[in-house]
Amino acid sequence: MEAQFWQDKWQKNEIGFHEPDVNPLLVEHISALALEPGDRIFLPLCGKTLDIAWLLSQGYRIVGVELVEQAIEQLFAEMEVEPDISTAGKLLRYQAPGIDIYVGDLFDLTADILGTVEAVYDRAAFVALPPPMREKYAAKITEVTCSADQLLITFEYDQSLMNGPPFSSTHSDIENSYQPAYQLTLLSEGEMPGGLKGHSADEFVWLLRQE
Repeated sequence: MEAQFWQDKWQKNEIGFHEPDVNPLLVEHISALALEPGDRIFLPLCGKTLDIAWLLSQGYRIVGVELVEQAIEQLFAEMEVEPDISTAGKLLRYQAPGIDIYVGDLFDLTADILGTVEAVYDRAAFVALPPPMREKYAAKITEVTCSADQLLITFEYDQSLMNGPPFSSTHSDIENSYQPAYQLTLLSEGEMPGGLKGHSADEFVWLLRQE
């Protein structure tokens, strides 16, 4: 996907991918990561998700990366938090107590910039990318997080009925992208309430642990 595609989506407020509530699958399955208060969770391509405020309220620290600065400006405004803004390599860093968000290209993020994380929560990143980009994305996430455990939410639907994003992701897609670096466990599967853009879709929650 070209960067301009996402810039245009936010500029036009075409952000149907932004959920108006905390994701219930996060609430249900966060315990699978066996985290402690104060642990740091990485959210790739985070947008202004309400999951961030919820995770902060549970005592976790958050680090994210997002391509579109407008999304992060809205995130902090809606949390009523004034961030400190600085540069980190090619990225901008929006920082406040317990939260660091890097604005720019995910592939410009390094392990040194990211810092230590105990887990990754990926609700909307893997599925936002077309299949040709997934293995490169998965390798990047594995590299910069030192193979931290992941909670990954994906969708599967008839791709011929509509264009992504989000893109349909089969079990094979997950395996091809993350094995052998991770052991994959399917925590839950079921029909997505309300479907996806008017079409039926199945939703999956994966736990990825280092082999």
